[in-house]
Amino acid sequence: MRKLTVSLATLGIAALGIAVPVTAHAGPGCNANWNAHGRDGDVRAWDGTDCGGTLLGVTAGSDPSWGDNLGPFQGSDANTASSVMNSGFVGGKDVVAFYYLDQYNDTAYGCLLPGEKYVDDLSRDHFTNNRTMNNNIQSHTWVTSSACAPGSFIS
Repeated sequence: MRKLTVSLATLGIAALGIAVPVTAHAGPGCNANWNAHGRDGDVRAWDGTDCGGTLLGVTAGSDPSWGDNLGPFQGSDANTASSVMNSGFVGGKDVVAFYYLDQYNDTAYGCLLPGEKYVDDLSRDHFTNNRTMNNNIQSHTWVTSSACAPGSFIS
């Protein structure tokens, strides 16, 4: 009887292990960058995944064209980002809207909430026009969450 009880207990633990949901693990690069900067009021973008590779730009402001020669994102920064971070201050315009085209004049965008902190691999996310966000961001601006349509939030 003791062997049967131990076997059933073991089976129960195994079944419980299968039922426990597995959560995604964020990469060490984005975690390290978040720990280094925290909530400092900026948006950041990198050309590599996991907040790695070249840091494309850092700003507390908006940038209507990542491909021009003005602002924190310039020249070849357009269509290069593979990971992004929202370390902006919470309250008011605390969501970063990343746009498929420059000048924010397109309805294709993706919004990053401050509580989400960062996206370590943009290949998992899409703009509202269903195009991949990876290597396709041309501008960004700070907005309120109500300015973002349902389904436009990235993570």
